[in-house]
Amino acid sequence: MISRLATLICLAGLLAGCMSHTSGINPLSTAQGRDEARDAYIQLGIGYLQQGAAERAKGPLSKALEIDPNHAQAHAALALVFQNQMEPALADQHYRKALAARPTDARILNNYGTFLYEQKRYEQAYERYRQASEDSLYGERSRVFENLGLTAQALKREEQAMEHFQRALRLNANRPLALLSMAELSYNRKDYMAARDYHQRFAGLAEPNARSLLLGTRLARVFGNPGQAASQGLQLKRLYPASREYQLYLSEYK
Repeated sequence: MISRLATLICLAGLLAGCMSHTSGINPLSTAQGRDEARDAYIQLGIGYLQQGAAERAKGPLSKALEIDPNHAQAHAALALVFQNQMEPALADQHYRKALAARPTDARILNNYGTFLYEQKRYEQAYERYRQASEDSLYGERSRVFENLGLTAQALKREEQAMEHFQRALRLNANRPLALLSMAELSYNRKDYMAARDYHQRFAGLAEPNARSLLLGTRLARVFGNPGQAASQGLQLKRLYPASREYQLYLSEYK
């Protein structure tokens, strides 16, 4: 992918000498040329990001911003670079610049919300996700509602969290994280039948994790299946011996 994008840049006249020696025309002298150059640099930077080469993405994205200092996609991509490199102040700065250019862009709002969630700035994250959810045509809207649910959980708003997870599952019934979260919330409410249904649906879509295995042991005990509870407990011990969930499992079996 990177080589293809590099070729695109050369063909667009972005690299020194690609066109100037043959045509004598500076490709950046026209609005179309500048737009093509900017977009090719952005594609190259995103290509590096997708390959996990965040450091190499900085160069082309910076070049794109030299051509168009307020371009939302370039700022959003640089924000991801700095988020990846654990530079929160710089990531925040570029997310804000991206949103200044495109304040209703659902993808940027969702990514910024995830950054804020990682920083434990839950109220701000919730607001960004809420704004993203207003775009009814956004292709990842179910993910946004899932993120709203996770953030509401972090804010100890369980009723709100359940509403958001249910909305996510209406949009996409196969979101494992929303299913597992609904299973846990239903269990906490002693709605064990619903909890088991959500848990089974999760198990049909995703590999077990510490959360699902702990809940599996609890549900097995509720429904009178000690063998299944022990089996899930053994998996928890084998796969996640240092986890908080395994410690909870041990304390519940004392």
